Amino acid sequence: MDVVTVTENGLYCAAGNFYIDPWRPVACAVLTHAHGDHARAGSERYFAARAGAGLLRQRLGLGASLIEKEYGEPFEIGAARLSLLPAGHVLGSAQIRIETDAGVWIVTGDYKRASDPTCEPFEPARCDVLISEATFALPCYRWPQTHEVIADIFRWWLRNRAQGRASALFCYALGKAQRVLAELMQFTEETIYLHGAVSPLVEEYRRCGIAMLPTEPVVREKKADYAGALIVAPPSAAGTPWMRRFGDASTGFCSGWMRIRGARRRRGYDRGFILSDHADWPALLRTIRESGASRVLLTHGYTHALERFLREQGVNAAALRTAYGEEE
Repeated sequence: MDVVTVTENGLYCAAGNFYIDPWRPVACAVLTHAHGDHARAGSERYFAARAGAGLLRQRLGLGASLIEKEYGEPFEIGAARLSLLPAGHVLGSAQIRIETDAGVWIVTGDYKRASDPTCEPFEPARCDVLISEATFALPCYRWPQTHEVIADIFRWWLRNRAQGRASALFCYALGKAQRVLAELMQFTEETIYLHGAVSPLVEEYRRCGIAMLPTEPVVREKKADYAGALIVAPPSAAGTPWMRRFGDASTGFCSGWMRIRGARRRRGYDRGFILSDHADWPALLRTIRESGASRVLLTHGYTHALERFLREQGVNAAALRTAYGEEE
């Protein structure tokens, strides 16, 4: 009998009568992290890693019943024995390790293997069955070194400054923005300006002791002079009236999707920077190999391509239907 199955509410563990990142409100949910396509409000009770509790309370509401667990701390829900392992995706992200009489299953949630100063690194673990994300599961998705990407962002910013232009860098408000602010400390101590959707998330990272560049919110007054400044904003702000206050600004986008030629042009940005909080193709294969799993199930992304490749390598693999949305 499978320890985890797909239901109309999402991934379900019958032994513990709980759901993992449920798509609808349920009685008991175990959450991998605080992104909106994984953490939804309305459930009666939540379990999650303590490191991401502040972010989850922003997402779920202060009144949510959230039970916090340290990484590696064993706990039980019904007949299932669980622990949360670092996933390296964003602050507080976790893999869900579930052990029952039927064996050990691990649900990775979203994860990456690249280093990131803003969250605990991914912790490989052995299991019988691995449920892995497959967001970038094509051989073309291979990430450059983070230091090189951050250096490229810094050079772009300086070139724009020399031309008297502001630099508007668009990246996901939770995880990517904070990673950029932390990594840029290698190159500068300057203040960065933040969109209102990014500011509270940055402050929660600071509360958790994450070092980042100093920041200030973008002011409402259009007369403010942002020439030469770097502004960090979510992709939803691109092309909106909010951008008019920056005048002739150069725009850049941080995402793994920038790995494909033409993606930047289709999305309308001046520059694309390849920086992802997900595992690339080599990291996915490495993780599957290190798990020692006899069976691999795949969610979110290019699941069928990875399933086909793994089957050709003799791995018992299958794609699962999930409702996870694009978040890069």
